[in-house]
Amino acid sequence: MDQYNINYPRTADQIAIARNTLIRQVYAWMGGGLLVTALLAMVTVSSPAILNAVFGNRLVFYGLILGELGLVIAISGAINRLSAAMASLLFILYAALNGITMSVIFAVYTAESVASTFVITAATFGAMSAYGYLTRRDLTGWGSFLFMGLIGVVIASLVNIFTRSSAASWIISAVGVIVFTGLTAYDTQKIKAMAATGAEGRKPAILGALTLYLDFINLFLMLLRLLGNRR
Repeated sequence: MDQYNINYPRTADQIAIARNTLIRQVYAWMGGGLLVTALLAMVTVSSPAILNAVFGNRLVFYGLILGELGLVIAISGAINRLSAAMASLLFILYAALNGITMSVIFAVYTAESVASTFVITAATFGAMSAYGYLTRRDLTGWGSFLFMGLIGVVIASLVNIFTRSSAASWIISAVGVIVFTGLTAYDTQKIKAMAATGAEGRKPAILGALTLYLDFINLFLMLLRLLGNRR
């Protein structure tokens, strides 16, 4: 986050105002991204033509997945070179593509379990984000531990695609819940600290929103695997 550092003295009041402004912008963009994802998921699942186009052709489906990965890399790695308008557009595009690919969960899980898991995710995310924002404890030490946990979850998930072990899937999901719950608090505190270093404007807000959006979505998916009722 050093690219946003502004080297001039700031009073405590100025830092507090900047911090609150940035946090509001981050959550506004994150909420907007989640809304776009939900709308696109519902549109996709209600259209047999779109479902067939996306999930009936592996090239299209994996192309969308690769497109999502490319957008995350572009936003995270090139945010300093992007205009605010382009960063906003890429974030909304990513949220839309994610909604299309996530629409499959409505075909796999009951609507009731999707809704109830979303509520549980929102409550868990909100509590941990509030903890990360309000606590005076330095959560920096969590970073390496959570990163190792994230890498482990990704590798185990890839291996389980081929082994298809239900026991392994349950363990991966349980560990994933712990990892993304921790990341929610850790990332919230990191975003809060950005304001103290001079991070202001739409681009750092988009970057923060993407980070928390990913935490929320992954926490939701992990909880859904644990708690969701399949059709």
